[in-house]
Amino acid sequence: MKHNFGAGPCILPQEVFQEASQAVIDFNNTGLSILEISHRSKEFEQVIQEAEALVRELMDVPSDYSVLFLQGGASQQFAMVPMNLLPEGGKAAYLDTGVWATKAAKEASKIGQVEIVASSSDKNYTYIPKEFSVPADAAYFHYTSNNTIYGTEVFEKPNVNLPTVVDMSSDILSRVINVADYDLIYAGAQKNMGPAGVTLVLVKNDILGKTGRIMPSIFDYQAHAKAESLYNTPPVFSIYVSMLNLRWLKEKGGISVIEQENIIKSRALYDEIERNPYFKGTANEEDRSRMNVTFVMDTPEQEAAFLKLAQERGMVGIKGHRSVGGFRASIYNALGISSINALVDVMKEFEELSNK
Repeated sequence: MKHNFGAGPCILPQEVFQEASQAVIDFNNTGLSILEISHRSKEFEQVIQEAEALVRELMDVPSDYSVLFLQGGASQQFAMVPMNLLPEGGKAAYLDTGVWATKAAKEASKIGQVEIVASSSDKNYTYIPKEFSVPADAAYFHYTSNNTIYGTEVFEKPNVNLPTVVDMSSDILSRVINVADYDLIYAGAQKNMGPAGVTLVLVKNDILGKTGRIMPSIFDYQAHAKAESLYNTPPVFSIYVSMLNLRWLKEKGGISVIEQENIIKSRALYDEIERNPYFKGTANEEDRSRMNVTFVMDTPEQEAAFLKLAQERGMVGIKGHRSVGGFRASIYNALGISSINALVDVMKEFEELSNK
C-alpha cells in the first residue's frame, strides 16, 4: 500500500477518484466524457453551480462575496490581487513568511509599492512574526496562511485594520474560518479542494473597481464575477472533481469535522517527532502547521537511511524541500489516520534498528 505525503498535487478520496474516472468515460449517462462536454452546456452549468453552492455552504460565505473558479494558480493571483486592489500611487503591506509569500510580494512590487511589514527570513522562516505594525494608508494587507515548505501556519488572522487578503492554497477547507474577516481569499485547489488546474477566489464585491486602473479583462475579478466564472473556457474537469470532493467533505460532516481529524493526525505525528530521539521538528512549536509537518535528523547518512526505509514501507513524497532539507509529510484532508500511523511505525522501526 502507498501512503502519499506529497505536497501537491494532493491526495483525493478513493470514492472521488472512482466517480471521476467513470465520468471520463461517460458523464452522467450522457454518452459523452466530462472531458468533452461543452462548458456552456446545461450539464456543466449544473456542475459549476453545485460547486459554488457547496463552497458557500461549507465555508458559510456571505452573500455579498463572489465565488470564482479561475486558472493560473496562486501564482497568477500574486499579480491579480494588486492589479485589482492597489491604486496608482498606492502601496500594499505584505507579511513575509516563506517562499510563496516572498513571491507574492515580488509580483505586487511590479504593480505598485510594497512594504514588507515583518519577515521570519532571519531564522529560515521557522516561525510566524507576531509583533508588527501596518501602515494605515496601505490599500490592503496580504499574508500566506500556511507555508508548505517551512511547515508553519497562521491560525489566527492578524489584528490588522485594513482590507485583508490571504493566500490559503494549502489549508483551504482544512479548518473553520470566518470568511467575513477577510476581503479576499484565494487558493490553488491542488492541496485540499481538488486537482491542479483550478483556483478558488472568494472576494467581497464592494472592494472591487476602485483602483482606477485599466487592465485586461481576463485579469479583472469583476469580469469573472459578471460571467459567473465562465468569462473564458474554464478548467471543466478540475471544477468537476473539486465538486465531487466538496460533496465528500459535506458528507463527512463539513469543515468542523475534518478540522478535528486534522488536529488528531498532526498531533500523532508531532508527538512521535518529540518522542523519537532520531527526529526533530524544524518549525516553532506554536506555529507548527497541521498540513505540512517538517522534520530533520542529525546527519545526512541517517536521513538517507530513513528515506530508504520509508520508501520500502510505501511512504511517498516525504523528502523535504531543498530549502529546509530532511523530511516533509503533507497531511491534507483526504489522507487518513492509517497513513499517519504507518509513518509513525516506520519512525519507531528506524529507532529500533538504530539502537541494535
